[in-house]
Amino acid sequence: MGTYRVGIIGFGWSAGAHLDTFVSLPSFEPVVIMSRRKLDPKEIENKYGAKVKIYNDLDEFLKDPEIDIVDICTPHPFHPEQTIKAANAGKDIIIEKPIALNFEDAVKMLEAVEKNGVKTSVCFEVRFISASQAAKSIIEQGLLGDIYYSECDYYHGIGPWYKQFEWNIKKNMGGSSLLTAGCHALDIMLWLLGEEVDEVFSYSTKNPHEVYKPYEYDTTSITLLKFKNGRTLGKVASVTDCMQPYVFNVNIVGSHGSLNNKKFYSKKIPGLNGWSELDIQLADSGDVGAHPYREQFAYFAQCLDEGKDPFNNLASAFETHRVIFAADKSAETGKPVSLEEFRR
Repeated sequence: MGTYRVGIIGFGWSAGAHLDTFVSLPSFEPVVIMSRRKLDPKEIENKYGAKVKIYNDLDEFLKDPEIDIVDICTPHPFHPEQTIKAANAGKDIIIEKPIALNFEDAVKMLEAVEKNGVKTSVCFEVRFISASQAAKSIIEQGLLGDIYYSECDYYHGIGPWYKQFEWNIKKNMGGSSLLTAGCHALDIMLWLLGEEVDEVFSYSTKNPHEVYKPYEYDTTSITLLKFKNGRTLGKVASVTDCMQPYVFNVNIVGSHGSLNNKKFYSKKIPGLNGWSELDIQLADSGDVGAHPYREQFAYFAQCLDEGKDPFNNLASAFETHRVIFAADKSAETGKPVSLEEFRR
């Protein structure tokens, strides 16, 4: 098993959670941080237990031969350029979501990664919680039968109390409700079902409460999905302006059973008279400190050891973003949008 030396770009809230995780895993050694700020390496060592060099220039950072993996933790619009430059430098890459704020940038990122043959891991970390892993296994074993409906909903009030609020309110930084956060719900639906989307229709609105007035874009959207198999429908609610505790809802309905968060029922298992409750961890917090980065990063190290692409690589995340871009276009135009409009 190899030890992979990590260079982190950006040093905000999520980067701190990433650094904590790298320090805790034997497969990683954080060695470098690139930030616009003048960071003190000694302070970082005292807080995180990591001895790191500090760069303030991206090009100089990428020239450092000690870096095996680049971990991109900057605000959303910076991800494309940093991913492309890291790929061209031959570095494997971890990318926080969203990968990009528009389709054209996402295509350029994927082309750079494919051209340079580097491995990627996108932080759609909900795939790694036990609830998602159990749901995937139940579906693949056919216990739900033929899935014909699914809904996944994201409720998280990203107001002034949230650390990314100051920049997230801007259209050219946050992008949309789906791009900035609700993408987790859409992604988990697509990953669990493993089916290609044909068409989407989306509406959007926003909470009129005064604390959300600074937002330059609609902070709630609801998206209806029609899948190419001609059978399955889906619904994703992305509500990033609610006044309530965090909720991540997953409901999957098949011909022979259903999953509803912790509840499971299948006609294919004799003796079940009602819902069974699964002993699993739900996605129940928007705090990055509670995200399953440990499972995600340990899996990435395993994939690097074995020379294989992770199931949460950039190519997989690109497919989720195609649907997001189509949904946002639908909300803007008031018309259904075919995924053929967002094909490479």
